Amino acid sequence: MNKQANLDNIKTPCYVCEEELLEHNLKVLQSIQDESGAKIILALKGFAMYSTFDMVVKYLKGCTASGLYEAKLAYEEFKQDEREIHTYSVAFKDEEIEDIAKISDYLVFNSIDQLKKFKDKALHVNKNISISLRVNPEFSLAPVDLYNPCGLYSRLGVTIENFDESVLPFIDGLNFHALCEENAQGLESVLKAFEAKFGKYISSLKYVNFGGGHHITKKGYDVQKLISLIQDFKHRHNNIDVYLEPGEAVGWQSGYLIATVLDIVHNGINIAILDTSAEAHMPDTLSMPYKAQVRGSEDNNPHRYRLAGNTCLAGDIMGDYAFKQPLHVGDKIIFEDQIHYTFVKNTTFNGVKLPSLAILRKNKKLDIIKEFGYQEYKNRLS
Repeated sequence: MNKQANLDNIKTPCYVCEEELLEHNLKVLQSIQDESGAKIILALKGFAMYSTFDMVVKYLKGCTASGLYEAKLAYEEFKQDEREIHTYSVAFKDEEIEDIAKISDYLVFNSIDQLKKFKDKALHVNKNISISLRVNPEFSLAPVDLYNPCGLYSRLGVTIENFDESVLPFIDGLNFHALCEENAQGLESVLKAFEAKFGKYISSLKYVNFGGGHHITKKGYDVQKLISLIQDFKHRHNNIDVYLEPGEAVGWQSGYLIATVLDIVHNGINIAILDTSAEAHMPDTLSMPYKAQVRGSEDNNPHRYRLAGNTCLAGDIMGDYAFKQPLHVGDKIIFEDQIHYTFVKNTTFNGVKLPSLAILRKNKKLDIIKEFGYQEYKNRLS
């Protein structure tokens, strides 16, 4: 199989983020901001490799957090004079709301009741905080129910039926999130649904947040259509501020997960056991589900193997792959595009070692940023 000389001796498992590829994505996002007038903020739930934030802050306007810990990470690590921290939670806790409000610029509520309950507390500790409400346009093109925030009986966002106009004097913006790896045509459809239901309220707002799920940096994405959609929306609504908060688009195709073949077993097929785990280290491949691309593998190659994880879960399997040459114990396997929605979801199930985090610099120097060991496993237990 193909190997890169600078990766042959790396201790595995290890995620490697390529600085050059990450910056390419950031430049695409920057160009959209420049041409459309929208602001793009980083969704930490999808990409939180804060060792790269010294680069990210040069291009994006801030971060969107899903609660106290992500907000604190943004506050501590996304060091930019004019950064913005947007914090949304499905439900805030009484003991955390003031700490969140102190370090957030925007506070986004998921329900009318939570907005009424916490807005005064938030404004008491941060009189400049902007209050927003997530709404549900009841339209989505999400490919599976697991990732559909607008599905039947969704708990995410306020539907028009449950909207309470009495909160309008207290809110500066509305947020919707209805996309999952979607193209610009998907956003166009969602915008129509959003405006049909909530358009009458936009004139009283300062901003609208289009959420995430925009597959902006994927090859073939119609960037110009996205820019036109944003420009047209702003034109229709008195040049209102527009936000996008992608996570996957930031980390898309910017790095990989490297594993080592530990054993090869035979039970009707050849099965290569790796020192990584789909369950613990590549969770989206099982939950989406999708089959990750492996470097050097092509369907028409002669040597076929099932790549499998080293946990006791029977379904801890990455899939079947074919290689030009037979695999051997000690060979490196490179799973492409494993930087977004992977290490942010890692577990230590079965006590498996968490993959190290590394950055391949633009000068091709590989920096190991962090390694994990027994203490990371033990400290999560008691």
